[in-house]
Amino acid sequence: MEYSGLLIGIIIAIYLAIDAPKYNKRPVLWAIFGFLFGPIALGIYFIQTNRKVIGWILTIFVGTGYVLFMILVVLAALFVGFL
Repeated sequence: MEYSGLLIGIIIAIYLAIDAPKYNKRPVLWAIFGFLFGPIALGIYFIQTNRKVIGWILTIFVGTGYVLFMILVVLAALFVGFL
């Protein structure tokens, strides 16, 4: 369970490395992006390869999740600071 983020990054990197040559993209570059940035890189890749609907949905969904997580972290820090 603790390796789920790493596993998701590896799966996305493998997918991008295999799929990138079909669209004349650099597979190693996209695999690195996919491993480091995960679902955001996958959404941007979909947008770049003319699969815009799923790309925008994924990018907006994951981006919103990141923003909400950051808000929760700030609120938790403020709450702990007031105790």
